[in-house]
Amino acid sequence: MLTQQRKQHLLDVLKSTGRIVAKESAISLGVSEDTVRRDLRELAAEGLLLRVHGGALPASRATENLAARSKISMPEKSALARAAAALIRSEQVIFLDGGTTTLELVRHIDRDLRLTIVTHSPTVAAELVDHRAEVQLIGGRLFKHSMVSVGAQASEAIRNIRADAYFMGVTGVHAEYGLSTGNAEEATIKRMIAATSAEIIVMASTEKIGAASPFLIMPATAITHLLVPESTSPRALEPFRELGLEITLVSVRP
Repeated sequence: MLTQQRKQHLLDVLKSTGRIVAKESAISLGVSEDTVRRDLRELAAEGLLLRVHGGALPASRATENLAARSKISMPEKSALARAAAALIRSEQVIFLDGGTTTLELVRHIDRDLRLTIVTHSPTVAAELVDHRAEVQLIGGRLFKHSMVSVGAQASEAIRNIRADAYFMGVTGVHAEYGLSTGNAEEATIKRMIAATSAEIIVMASTEKIGAASPFLIMPATAITHLLVPESTSPRALEPFRELGLEITLVSVRP
């Protein structure tokens, strides 16, 4: 079998099963594990998968910059944001992450609602200018890719906040691998926010479900509410149901 045929076979396995086990693929292809690992390295370099111990997982498409991500799955993100906004109650303290889905969430929050919104995203904070909510903006070094504050100053401020709910932005939601993102420092900040929040709410558009990014935030079991499009296949959601997660299926309007 030619190299390109092997790679296509591996991608087909990844699409149908959600993961590649190098040892099993070597047997099915009749080649050595070293050959499969080399193919996986090359496919990972093309951004087509994420290598993990023993094989590979689907690579998240949601790792581009904010402008590029704003063009991905927007009808789904808007529907998820509408459903997430319904979870917010008056007088709560909520922490909003950065990202395109969170920006959509802001647009669906009742502008007259009395609450405190904390965010480390200046982009999100700017969207809240006409809201009645008190807005606390966390400062620090700006990570321009995601337009959020990171670093020691941000970390110190986050330690002193106790949020009722944290709307976490992620690029990958995988039942086994966990919640992930594309930057190590950003992953650290997300862990810190989650550690001081009573609830963790994740809005996962289709391209994020079952996908993974290089930096682990925390296990999927940490999620309090997982909101996904209604069109998500039962097979994709089964691993999350086995974890006992509360999953809300959201209808996406045409």
